[in-house]
Amino acid sequence: MNANDADAPLLERVKQGDVRAFEMLVVKYQRRIERLIGRMVRDVDLVPDIAQETFIRAYRAIGQFRGDSAFYTWLYRIAINTAKNYLVAMGRRAPTTTGVDIDEAENFEDADQLRDTNTPESEFEGKEIAGAVNKAMDALPEDLRTAITLREIEGLSYDEIANVMNCPIGTVRSRIFRAREAIAADLRPLLGTDKDRRW
Repeated sequence: MNANDADAPLLERVKQGDVRAFEMLVVKYQRRIERLIGRMVRDVDLVPDIAQETFIRAYRAIGQFRGDSAFYTWLYRIAINTAKNYLVAMGRRAPTTTGVDIDEAENFEDADQLRDTNTPESEFEGKEIAGAVNKAMDALPEDLRTAITLREIEGLSYDEIANVMNCPIGTVRSRIFRAREAIAADLRPLLGTDKDRRW
């Protein structure tokens, strides 16, 4: 059963006015939505407000959800638009951070290998690389940053990203490729790799 099928009974209950069913969807997706918003606005104080506004908008618009895509894809689109609106209303780009997200490291497939390399040199090098990646991502244009975040951090498929970003799949592939190339260019001096190699 995919996520779309798993959410269908809850969505049907929500459409019939069951607030508790929507609360269950909030619990299921809140961390993922907050992580996505955090990547976009880079201001931890704003994340809960934007996430709450995202879920309020989703609840109000639930009748418009037709099920053409997975619910979380639809929800991600609302989150992205809500975050963009907050940034526009503030008239600035939110502050950035170069901190490493521990939850991402814990959920990484090779998390055991990450935890085992705890020498001071490797920890410093890891922080330096993580900082460089975050800095490179912050420097990306918004469309590239959103595409690479949805792919690499959230694990969405190209089809899902195209749906969330409301653009053709070819555009998604191009944005992700350009984002990876830009990040690789910033990491080459740090990693000592050749220009013709990405990593």
